Amino acid sequence: MKVILNQDVKYLGEEGDVKNVANGYMRNYLAPRNLAVPYNDATVAYFESRKAEIEARKELKRKESASLKEKLEQLTLVAEMPAGANGKLYGAVTSLTVADLLLKSGHEVERKRIEVPGSTIKNVGNYKVTVKLYESQTATIELQVKAQLDESAKAELAAKEAAKASKAAKEAKEEVPAEESKAE
Repeated sequence: MKVILNQDVKYLGEEGDVKNVANGYMRNYLAPRNLAVPYNDATVAYFESRKAEIEARKELKRKESASLKEKLEQLTLVAEMPAGANGKLYGAVTSLTVADLLLKSGHEVERKRIEVPGSTIKNVGNYKVTVKLYESQTATIELQVKAQLDESAKAELAAKEAAKASKAAKEAKEEVPAEESKAE
């Protein structure tokens, strides 16, 4: 059945679009909610008269998504997650985590619009996350995943750092006398 959409319908289309849908979908879902009307001469004429208004709304959405894209691409999100000393996270960074970080920074984005590389991030590092905006526009956000170490991991890391520092100090002491004997 051919219909014209009265409003934006998720996964189907935008206001004013002409779509082919199943009879039951129109009868049981779209029509009772006044989301669509049957395609006929009267409804086509009605939507032709509203065409400028509909296009103005679409243009406004394009402008809003362009400004949101600029704001998001300037953003660098930092996620501190519990991790072991090797940098492997105990949990994972998902689209929900990124959506929460964006909400804290003042940008409300549906988590379904956020694409995390590999669907989850399980290691500490820098990543690029893609956010789908209006139509085909996308924004790329920098995401830094940092380790939030627990007490045992902090102690282990401190011990490793101390061992490296003492080894470097030993090597520095050994190199100095060797250079002095060559000079004599």
